[in-house]
Amino acid sequence: MRKLLMLIGILIYMNCCPVLFAQQLDREQVIFLTQEWTGERFVDGRPKVPDAIIKRMKNVAIEEAWGILKNKGFNNQYAGNWLRLRDDEPFVGRALTAQYMPLRPDLQARMVEKGKKEGRVGPMNSWPIDMLQKGDVYVADCFEKIKDGTLIGDNLGNSIFSKTGTGVIFDAAARDIDGLSAIPGFNAYVRGWHPTFLQETMLIGINHPLIIGEVTVLPGDVVLARKEGVVFIPAHLAEEVVINAEFIQLRDKFAISKLKAGIYTPGQIDSAWTDEIKKDFLNWVKANPGLVPLTQQELDNFTKGRTW
Repeated sequence: MRKLLMLIGILIYMNCCPVLFAQQLDREQVIFLTQEWTGERFVDGRPKVPDAIIKRMKNVAIEEAWGILKNKGFNNQYAGNWLRLRDDEPFVGRALTAQYMPLRPDLQARMVEKGKKEGRVGPMNSWPIDMLQKGDVYVADCFEKIKDGTLIGDNLGNSIFSKTGTGVIFDAAARDIDGLSAIPGFNAYVRGWHPTFLQETMLIGINHPLIIGEVTVLPGDVVLARKEGVVFIPAHLAEEVVINAEFIQLRDKFAISKLKAGIYTPGQIDSAWTDEIKKDFLNWVKANPGLVPLTQQELDNFTKGRTW
């Protein structure tokens, strides 16, 4: 109930009673929601974070992403307590969101009628899947429903993976765990597994803001899913998160090597670095290329004028 009330509040804030009855937010509405993003966009308006950044994000730790976002004032970007199809296969992608609600027959009839006019075919839970593109992550809120709340089985799972090459994040359940496990590379973060099929639900929106755990997710957010949980990264901060995280990784590698060699003390490493240590670090980076994808120009821009 709390989640539904919060969702209604978001919709009212957006001044979009008509939007509630538009299955999919149009391009202009998605751009309005994500206006901090100034780069390329998909036809549907979602930010298209470059593939190179998505690839680099896969090596970012949950703690690194969370800490960087918190320092930027984004305090509610982490969702945990998932059941995972595979524990040790993290995945990254751009969010395509879908909002489900408990079934109300009169409203569902309007949704189906509108969907058919828009050319949608099949059951409602297949409509978001039809829109998925390579590198997307299907993120759905089905009010944490487990029994009769299984958004996909192995058939839809195969379709999703063939389109995206990633996985799904469901505030709901899934079924056919054996069949889904047989899809190499596919992963699913869900609230539960259940043998039932999807009932008494209706799709109310595509590319709408969602509440996943304690996170407000926007279409086009970069999804970083690892064993600990999921961080939803605003598209306009994705490159900054990657560069910050790669710098932290370089700094940690340098620190560990120097501590093991006895060159610096923990106190020297854990406090603000002196100019001597900074110079040593930059020389070490040049002598050890390729440890992270961070380029020399990105490193120079990042360290310029910073206390580190």
